[in-house]
Amino acid sequence: MDKKLIIANWKNHPDSLAEAEQILEFINDYIGTLPEKNLDLIFCPPFVFIEEVAKLMNTSYLVQDASLGAQDIASEENATMTGEISGPMLRNLGVRYVIVGHSERRWKIGESDDMVNKKLKLALSNELTPIVCVGERERGENSKEFLEKQINKTFAGLSAEEINKCLIAYEPVWAISTNPDSRPDTPESALKSISTIKEILGSDIHVLYGGSVNSKNVKDFTLHDQIAGVLVGGASIRKEEFVEILKQV
Repeated sequence: MDKKLIIANWKNHPDSLAEAEQILEFINDYIGTLPEKNLDLIFCPPFVFIEEVAKLMNTSYLVQDASLGAQDIASEENATMTGEISGPMLRNLGVRYVIVGHSERRWKIGESDDMVNKKLKLALSNELTPIVCVGERERGENSKEFLEKQINKTFAGLSAEEINKCLIAYEPVWAISTNPDSRPDTPESALKSISTIKEILGSDIHVLYGGSVNSKNVKDFTLHDQIAGVLVGGASIRKEEFVEILKQV
């Protein structure tokens, strides 16, 4: 992966399609000024905006430099599950990527590693590229042991070929800005954990960093070859800040 990958996870924002359009138009105007692009973008809007975001992307500069992602996928393919969004639905809307196992779903909603494993397998079976989030909840706990346990359960039953189709987002929960006790991670610390992830899953996988990424620290992370890009949360819906992030990569 020569270009750095920037994933914009909009979470449950913005509140209206008009705001979503403003965000994309602002980013598109910036992308249009670049003579050469050294990054690839993935936008993961809320489900209600996916179809319209796809249309906007397909009629702008972003059609060349951005792909569409989703924030989650149902854990069962052919079951009756009120409120869930299936893999075929996502694929038919033009979605190519899907976030699986985000820390907010693991820790706030209670998704187990087994549930994440089911979603991961369904994403792959629907020819979607999973963006698999892993990371420890508390700073200071044995990171290596925690990651080994979480990763082994999350990727249980997958072949090396299937694992290599995934993107891995190392996302230490203690570093996420919405955590009241958050303290920013450092590239040195993140690289140690990324090394552990590659020891477990294989050296060829692409690992990104996520956790309070902003325009002030993104370069510190992306200048390292071992970090394939970043997963941006809250900063991705603040259009001026997100463009500043892109300028630093």
